[in-house]
Amino acid sequence: MSETAKGHLAMLAFSALIAGSFALGAMAAPHIAPTALTAVRFIAASVILGIAAHLVAGIPRTAFAAPWRYLLLGGAMGLYFVLMFEGLKTAAPVSAAAVFTLTPVLSGIFGFFLLRQVTTARMALALAVGAAGALWVIFEADWQAVLAFEVGRGETIYFWGCMAHALYTPMVRRLNRGERPVVFSFGAMLAAALLVGVAGWGDLRATDWAALPAIVWITIAYTAVAATAVTFVLLQFASLRLPSAKVMAYTYLTPAWVILWQAALGHGLPRGLVMAGVALTALALLLLLKDEHRG
Repeated sequence: MSETAKGHLAMLAFSALIAGSFALGAMAAPHIAPTALTAVRFIAASVILGIAAHLVAGIPRTAFAAPWRYLLLGGAMGLYFVLMFEGLKTAAPVSAAAVFTLTPVLSGIFGFFLLRQVTTARMALALAVGAAGALWVIFEADWQAVLAFEVGRGETIYFWGCMAHALYTPMVRRLNRGERPVVFSFGAMLAAALLVGVAGWGDLRATDWAALPAIVWITIAYTAVAATAVTFVLLQFASLRLPSAKVMAYTYLTPAWVILWQAALGHGLPRGLVMAGVALTALALLLLLKDEHRG
């Protein structure tokens, strides 16, 4: 298997694992502040990645040369989550999800300025098809819902968070100095945990941890291990092998994976028209499988 193919496989797994956090997070959300949950998952993931990096690859002193790199990466991801939760105070989840579909396009723009990665006609078509498919899934094949979409204060705040998320991917390739993905991920995660922990300090102190139901602890465990520690490594791994726009394009698959997660959890499948959007995201990924970039 080529390195490019490994990058695509990593992002396929990434999108499936991220979708699980949406499905479980929706069940846990009524019981805990999102900033508190995110802070705990980042702290736990930092411990997990630190142990894994030490046992699997070792953590050489050179890995922490220029620590500002990790602050930039952790800051980007931390800023994304802080602004996401701030935006969701007033933005509807569907509207916020629609804003998130802009991330691959934004990542392609940042990839050009930071890495001179040029988006070809094929990639532009794939991004457009994927965005259309994702929006069709998110809005449940309802044109009235699409037409009613209005950009409010919450959506605007979240858009800037998505900008930070899109910037993260090309920065990984730009700032990596040969560190192994698990070691580099540990540095970025540690910085993110620090920043999000500070941002969520008030919610952390206000949460009655002993009274939380089991679903919250299940969600924390899943998000810390699968949806944070593992996906951080997968994202780092793929970012070193694929152009930024291709890496972020896999976010288009998240709504489709959420549908499968919801079905597995007993919430049923959406109507047939919605599945047409899933087909469009699959088509977009097929278009992206052809590597038209050098480096």
